[in-house]
Amino acid sequence: MLTLMILLQAAAGSTLGIMGAGMGAGFAAIGAGIGIGQIGGKAMEAISRQPEAVGDIRSNMIISAALIEGVAFFAIVICLLILFA
Repeated sequence: MLTLMILLQAAAGSTLGIMGAGMGAGFAAIGAGIGIGQIGGKAMEAISRQPEAVGDIRSNMIISAALIEGVAFFAIVICLLILFA
């Protein structure tokens, strides 16, 4: 925890830290969008191959999309901490 605070304080004072925080937030959002898009596409392919497993596929798709969004939110919060700390 102490190491994270030291890194946040060192990055917050420089222009490169601000630019890096903005780029990190953008990359997190783009990565989450690509990941959720691939999950949705693969789920539709799986449902078209096996229509009787719609419920299982849909629940697994929602759980994995929620996990990806959680990681993306965590990355954006870390970037905002760097930006405003």
